[in-house]
Amino acid sequence: MSSRREFLTTLAAGLTASAMKPAGARGADAPEIKSGLNGPVGLQLYSLREYGPKDLAGTLAKVRAMGFRDVESAGLWNHTLPEFRSALDAAGLKCRSAHIGFDRLRDDAAGAIAEAKGLGAAGVVCAWIPHKGDAFTRDDATKGAEVFNRFGKAAQDAGLTFGYHCHGYEFVPSTEGTLFDTFAGMADPKLVSFQIDVFHAYNGGADPAQLIEKHKGRVRSLHVKDRKKGVPVKAGSAGAEADMDVPVGTGAIDYPAVLRAAKKAGVSYYFIEDESKDPLGHIPQSVAYLSSVKV
Repeated sequence: MSSRREFLTTLAAGLTASAMKPAGARGADAPEIKSGLNGPVGLQLYSLREYGPKDLAGTLAKVRAMGFRDVESAGLWNHTLPEFRSALDAAGLKCRSAHIGFDRLRDDAAGAIAEAKGLGAAGVVCAWIPHKGDAFTRDDATKGAEVFNRFGKAAQDAGLTFGYHCHGYEFVPSTEGTLFDTFAGMADPKLVSFQIDVFHAYNGGADPAQLIEKHKGRVRSLHVKDRKKGVPVKAGSAGAEADMDVPVGTGAIDYPAVLRAAKKAGVSYYFIEDESKDPLGHIPQSVAYLSSVKV
């Protein structure tokens, strides 16, 4: 989880083959992903963190070749902001939101906003509220909400949206229900929206569909990923081993229910994120599922 904190079938087989084309092959044979959802299917670039820093242009070409047109950033992969933006443009990809770490939002709001704007993003998302060990507390939730309200106002003044990405540790009991509920009540809904990571919500003990329904109107995007079947859930879990991450539609999560709730709630973006050891094998399978699922 440390790297996260610092930034932050036939069709499937065909898409996998397409993804492995050379870097110069920008996708006449890669139609844009279509689905029955109410927003585009994008890719969270954290999924390819093992590839991107070694070959930025080639990795982004693979993303395009899988049918993606929209991405969400997770750092600049050891490149300058102009270099990263130029590579996105060359690959035909649009960065819709930028994941940026908590400390930077707190200490360098202007720099965080400049990065998001330089990428062409419409918003910023933070995926982690710092806390000691595995115990996320009411005090942590309070401090997180204070920082996010300040940054959310700065982002709003700059013409950007801001959202918090749940990570599982928040779904422990509190007087308001869970500490996610506590945090949600403290964070100004006009300044702080939500990105629901379906895997982490489920892994932390929440029902993702119910969570989306409860906060409809405030949930702007999802991280779409699935969790291995047959493994018990522990409330407050903040992470999982890589082999727990499986292609969307093959795991334990009731994705039709999640996607129906998201569609009803007006979710704008669906970002596939794959934290397995085989993202290039898994991602096309997740694309195939989202392209065919009826909601």
